[in-house]
Amino acid sequence: MSSESPTTEAAPQRRWLNRWLFASIVTAVACGVYIRTHPLVFNESFFSHAHCMPQALGALNQYAVEHFGKFPTHTNGYGDALLLLVPEYTPWSILTGPGYDAAADKQWKQIAANVPESECGRVYVQGLTTSKNPEIAMLFDKIPTPGGDHCHLLTRLWTPLKREVGFVRGDFRAVRESKWPEFAKNQIELLVKDGFDRAAAEALYAEKGKVP
Repeated sequence: MSSESPTTEAAPQRRWLNRWLFASIVTAVACGVYIRTHPLVFNESFFSHAHCMPQALGALNQYAVEHFGKFPTHTNGYGDALLLLVPEYTPWSILTGPGYDAAADKQWKQIAANVPESECGRVYVQGLTTSKNPEIAMLFDKIPTPGGDHCHLLTRLWTPLKREVGFVRGDFRAVRESKWPEFAKNQIELLVKDGFDRAAAEALYAEKGKVP
């Protein structure tokens, strides 16, 4: 018959349980800190397309079909031009970019306020038509995110930063942030060649997104 008491036999189990609980707490805290300090990874696009570029391009092209090939324009800036698509053609969340408020359009519509371009998560190039150079970028993200809006779940942990870009011809692609300066330079030249003022074209690609 064993001489060990129940208390003695339970001690190793309690130590193992305490260690497991401590490790679990440390892991949970570490995960929480990582999530809070990596907003570009764990944003609204983590689970699904929160700002689907193909849908935005579809809305823009549908508008152009109904307006003699002209994409929306507004004298108050491209924010107001994009709002012309809401809600008849698309919800605002599709037009704005990662890290930006998807419901802000309701307030702008209600009070008939101008839409600040600083509140738009994507830069929209006004003055284009369906007959323009199909290589010209019409809509692009202000903030680069892991893989762009079409990259989800844990893949975002190791995918390079990218910006989603929509073109006049209706297609889109994600451009690596490391390639962005070259891409922006080429796009500025395309716009100038098409008749855009160089300073205005450069200003579009010089816009900075909000820091998450």
